[in-house]
Amino acid sequence: MSGPTVRRRRLGAELRSLREGLKYTTETVARNFGWHNAKVSRIETGRTAAKQGDVEALLDFYGVQDEPKRQALLRLARDGGQRGWWQRYTDVLTPVYADFISLEADAKAVQTYECGFVPGLFQTAAYAREIISALNMTEAPEEVNRLVEVRQARQSVLTQPSSPEVWAVVNESALRTRIADRPQIMRDQLQRLLDLSELPNVTLQVMASMAGPHPGLSGAFTVLSFPESQDHDVVLLEHLTNSLYIEERPEVERYSAAFRRIVADALSRDASLRLIRDLKEEGS
Repeated sequence: MSGPTVRRRRLGAELRSLREGLKYTTETVARNFGWHNAKVSRIETGRTAAKQGDVEALLDFYGVQDEPKRQALLRLARDGGQRGWWQRYTDVLTPVYADFISLEADAKAVQTYECGFVPGLFQTAAYAREIISALNMTEAPEEVNRLVEVRQARQSVLTQPSSPEVWAVVNESALRTRIADRPQIMRDQLQRLLDLSELPNVTLQVMASMAGPHPGLSGAFTVLSFPESQDHDVVLLEHLTNSLYIEERPEVERYSAAFRRIVADALSRDASLRLIRDLKEEGS
């Protein structure tokens, strides 16, 4: 499995920005440290995992004294080569999904719009099993079970000391999904949403089925924001057979603006929770 490429690119882009701000060439930097010029280029393009000591030396050379910024970039270097808990699931995780999990753990904010199902961070194990089986179209129980384990483990990010602010908007139709002859699965899932909505870092809204045209009609997406720089926020788009990241600043800003519009068009937080409670009662 490939490494956390998005994290490397974020670090490299920040280091490149610092270098260019000082009008240093890659040759100047390489000569100062006795490195090959290619090493500087590989670090800045994310083709190689930068060592923490190298990043610290570069920050000193670039005169970066802002301690929070230094620590954020050093954390990117440290975590870029770190093996997370998700590495135990390399047999079922795609590189993009593994990358997403590592970024999610570092994010200061997660903004997600889902139109077809409850966001993964909010799913119960039973609901996740049904959704994963349907999306993967697989009948291999062990594969499904391991993916469910991953999804449940991801949810620890919601209650950690450095938990991100999570804002989710879910289409009403996703909350009305019928799970075969097992209505209790959906009732438990709706209760899970009500429980998580009480967390101080979680905001949940519902996009009503009767809502007018809005940007979410183009599909689900997630915007991840990070503490070190808004320039390196990323968007994840997930499809049936693949996923991709959007990292170019203008495009990321368009998705951020789209999410703000979706929030404005969705039901208020209180109205959303009332609807979830009503749907749960309807299924009782």
